[in-house]
Amino acid sequence: MHAYTAVIERCPDTNLYVGHVPGFPGAHSQGVTLDELHANLREVIAMLLGDGEPRLNTEFVGIQTVVVD
Repeated sequence: MHAYTAVIERCPDTNLYVGHVPGFPGAHSQGVTLDELHANLREVIAMLLGDGEPRLNTEFVGIQTVVVD
């Protein structure tokens, strides 16, 4: 079993959820709902893993809130 962290955003133009796995080339998808996005990401990642375990280019660390006056 493999576990990856996905970054999820909502596109203001299409209103779709868009997700990608930081550092995992090609591991990105979109969906109308979060459930659809999750299923789509699982499918894409499974397909990419068919080529072997990737060496991730970066590692997800976290998020920060930056306040600017």
